[in-house]
Amino acid sequence: AGLPGLVWAIVRPDLQVTLVESMQRRVDFLNLAVDELNLDGRVSVVRARAEDVVGTTSGQVVTARAVAPMGRLIGWLAPLATEGGQLIAMKGRNVHEELAEAGPELAAIKAGSVQVHICGESWLEEPTMVVQIQDFEVAKGGRSRGASNRRR
Repeated sequence: AGLPGLVWAIVRPDLQVTLVESMQRRVDFLNLAVDELNLDGRVSVVRARAEDVVGTTSGQVVTARAVAPMGRLIGWLAPLATEGGQLIAMKGRNVHEELAEAGPELAAIKAGSVQVHICGESWLEEPTMVVQIQDFEVAKGGRSRGASNRRR
């Protein structure tokens, strides 16, 4: 819970960070962490699902880690990004397959730039694959244009 948002808030005191978490026990942990790390005023914790905060919360950078396949993530995250923002998703070794399956969702938001960065390969058994999506259309007031409702 709270990754990467808490880490970014610690190393970048200039950032305002909103952590969105649906599970109460994780919200409790995150609130405790924010208090213990003296991040009050810069980090807020919201108990909700991403799709429930569209229109009330937005950011230049919207991130997710280990939540869902890329197609679903795009539908949940893109509406939370501000114009000119970016989506960052931390994924595992199947990232390229997930991106191939997310073709319709990427097309729906007219993603101009999709990059995969490999992080930690020299010291982790399985490096983290970080997907960065930029230059996409932000839907006004709801899901990204054409974002899929499909479940996997």
